[in-house]
Amino acid sequence: MFLANYQQDYSPVGDSLGLSSIVAILPLLVLFVLLGVVRMKAWLASLISLVVAVVLAVAVYSMPVADALNSGLLGAAFGFFPIMWIVINAIWIYNLTVETGHFDVLRRSFASISDDQRVQAIIIAFSFGALMEALAGFGTPVAISAVMLIALGFKPLKAATVALVANTAPVAFGAIAVPITTLAGVTGLPVDDLGAMVGRQTPILALFVPLALVFIVDGRRGLRQTWPPAVVCGVSFAVFQYLSSNFWSVPLADIVAALASALAVLVFTRLWHAEETYQERDEDEGLDGADGGSSGPHTPGGEPAPGRDESADSQVLTRARADADRDIHDSPLDVFKAYAPYLAIIVVFVLATRVPAITGKPPTGVGATGTGLESVTHIVNWPGLHILKANGDPVATTFKLNYLSAAGSLLLIAGLISMVLIQVGPRRALRAYGRTLDQLKFAVLTVMLVLGLGYIMNESGQTTTLGLWVAGAGGAFAFLSPILGWLGVAVTGSDTSSNSLFGALQITAAHQAGLSPTLMAAANSSGGVLGKMISPQNLAIAAAAVGFEGREGILFRRVIVWSVVFMLFMCVLVYLQSTPVLDWMVVDTPASTP
Repeated sequence: MFLANYQQDYSPVGDSLGLSSIVAILPLLVLFVLLGVVRMKAWLASLISLVVAVVLAVAVYSMPVADALNSGLLGAAFGFFPIMWIVINAIWIYNLTVETGHFDVLRRSFASISDDQRVQAIIIAFSFGALMEALAGFGTPVAISAVMLIALGFKPLKAATVALVANTAPVAFGAIAVPITTLAGVTGLPVDDLGAMVGRQTPILALFVPLALVFIVDGRRGLRQTWPPAVVCGVSFAVFQYLSSNFWSVPLADIVAALASALAVLVFTRLWHAEETYQERDEDEGLDGADGGSSGPHTPGGEPAPGRDESADSQVLTRARADADRDIHDSPLDVFKAYAPYLAIIVVFVLATRVPAITGKPPTGVGATGTGLESVTHIVNWPGLHILKANGDPVATTFKLNYLSAAGSLLLIAGLISMVLIQVGPRRALRAYGRTLDQLKFAVLTVMLVLGLGYIMNESGQTTTLGLWVAGAGGAFAFLSPILGWLGVAVTGSDTSSNSLFGALQITAAHQAGLSPTLMAAANSSGGVLGKMISPQNLAIAAAAVGFEGREGILFRRVIVWSVVFMLFMCVLVYLQSTPVLDWMVVDTPASTP
């Protein structure tokens, strides 16, 4: 039925790349306006933007309607597997710990490090979040960090904002460095060189992110009083991320850096204390309530009493919990059980990704077979979708079903092990899984719609139009290069997808402008991490985690400034690395053909 090939045209409007770019960017503009200005629910904003992308693909880019819709279906499928498959199983593990009370033990363990919420934000959102990013990625650290912060007394919107902003510096090496290995695959550049180059960019960003978190929690007073642990956290993370990515192991860069930064803050806070401890008070509600909505949070596991002010309920529960915690002394066995699910995740992921006999080799293409965990992996051509690039080369429209090696499947295995470790029966675990699916239903819908939007833009040629237009900037492309990655992640919610989308384009533009291909490819990944916090996918996951479904626009407005400021910082850094000022930082990779 769909045997005809659709060939992309990157300049369909007046044969002009500039005019075509104005049209191509419309779906993104509609999405951001609906989220940030109209304050529309993320799933509805994504649906409208997807319709705009379909109309443009058909009316402007002359893509057959069937191909446009089929491209969206491929994107939606990818949005569920592997992306939301990861998030569902990660949140299920978290819900198991809540159900058994082990999460309260974990919360008390973190609280024992410091009762200052500014320090807690650094340890949990940045260090612990980085560990979750290293192991799972794809929104998992945002969800788990946000609910953990709420349990420590943070207001829901502030908790979500902190978790989103913290999920930046670790992203390029997330999910055992999948974004870097993907970038190597599409560019042909050595993975170690790309990892080393990214490891000379994102660690510099990591120096400032903990300071930003302190500012979000307590403004200028927070910076003035708690900059020392923020600096210790940022410096230790940056140093070890650099060392691991450049000299030890690219896949383990975030794991090493996360553990090192957490240990550094733990030791430092035993020797240092702020002049006063910060805890949110009732009058701080304006910080979270100013942006709107009368509906307060529905914290995981409970509903507020009808007719009550939900923010007040949250504060009462927080104070009651803090009072109760003072009289509770957890045994070493209880503490071990609280950490056991996360230890299980680490062990499962390390075994599955670092032991060759278990990891195996993935199939190389459609119809091929793999070994180890990849022995049941299948790569299939997506039915009915046949796309050609403007030069006649085919666009890959395959779908990978890696049932065992997918990060979500590894999390499911870790969850099954956790059931034994924390003594949860099958019936109880299934009920928790059902609640998890219900909790994430709108997040799943949003992510599938956003990925559908992204794939329609990709397959029709709209995204390439934007990329080619930016790539035409010549030497100034070094400054604009991170923006491509930022846009890619903002649309797809994934640094991996952004690298797959723009990686080859980056090195082509680098050759045309006489720039380092390794630097430009790395800039795509490093710039992309800063689009993570504004992607509708991540916003939906964060909103669902803190019980604010439908109010993603509030979160968008809270983080957009941080995203843009950090992105511009990365643009300046990459530009300076392309000049004699900082070119000594660039990894020297043998020339490759575009």
